[in-house]
Amino acid sequence: MNGKQTESCRLCPRACGALREEGQTGACGAGKEIRIARAALHFWEEPCISGKEGSGAVFFSGCPLKCRFCQNQEISRGKAGASVSIERLSQIFLELQEQKANNINLVTAGHYLPQVREALLLAKKRGLRVPVVYNTGSYEKPEAIRSLEGLVDIYLPDLKYLDPGLAEAYSGAGDYPECAKAAIREMVRQAPRPEFDSRGMLKRGVIVRHLLLPGHVKEGKKIVRYLWETYGSRIYLSLMNQYTPTKAVERDPLLGRKVTKREYERLLDYALKLGVEQGFFQEGETAEESFIPPFDLEGVRTARTFRGTADSTRPSEP
Repeated sequence: MNGKQTESCRLCPRACGALREEGQTGACGAGKEIRIARAALHFWEEPCISGKEGSGAVFFSGCPLKCRFCQNQEISRGKAGASVSIERLSQIFLELQEQKANNINLVTAGHYLPQVREALLLAKKRGLRVPVVYNTGSYEKPEAIRSLEGLVDIYLPDLKYLDPGLAEAYSGAGDYPECAKAAIREMVRQAPRPEFDSRGMLKRGVIVRHLLLPGHVKEGKKIVRYLWETYGSRIYLSLMNQYTPTKAVERDPLLGRKVTKREYERLLDYALKLGVEQGFFQEGETAEESFIPPFDLEGVRTARTFRGTADSTRPSEP
């Protein structure tokens, strides 16, 4: 992959064929240029990602999934964001490192993957040293993930559904379960064991997230069981109760409400019963709209001087 989109875009499983170099918009909502909505220290990831200093989160505009309940619709639908060059994106990575970010956290970047690779290569030549996190909804092709080998240290994928019917009804992607499983398999191949530094910060590895949806504890249990039986202690699980109903689903009998305390406890109890020990869970009332960061272009446009060289919390929702 080079720094340009292919003539007919096939980056994600939708393979929509958009001529993005010619100005067409893909199914993901993205066109020729990289668009990002925020680049700032983020303190609401898992503790081994955010730490005390924060994660250097870069939120990309657009998304190949069309989740009815999306928590970040302002950016996933491509409404927020500004265009940046590959050069500027690489500089943003270095600026976040200068701000003492524990890592560079690429939030939903797959539909810009060729340009992101170029920006990472450029930033690493100029002195980017902190780990790179690939934060994704997992609607990805394995070959796309394979192209990131050596550039990404930590994978932070979702596993939203195993039921194709739910995937189609809620995200318009009946092939999501098989695509996500294949993508995660490639991520674990690249980072087969979690590695931590002396501070307990993750340096390398895979954390698979599952956002529990209201009324879908059974599906959550299926996902936990699949991940445990497939990967065991090779990955960490992050079970989230932060689902926040949006106006788009306020009349839906299930999606129009929050996850109950009892529903979440049932999922956690099941994980413990299976023997899951490596994982994260959320405490207290986290389903608040105020936890969604403002997509106000912070850190996007203003260049800062950086010293390059020649050579339990609420996670972001990808």
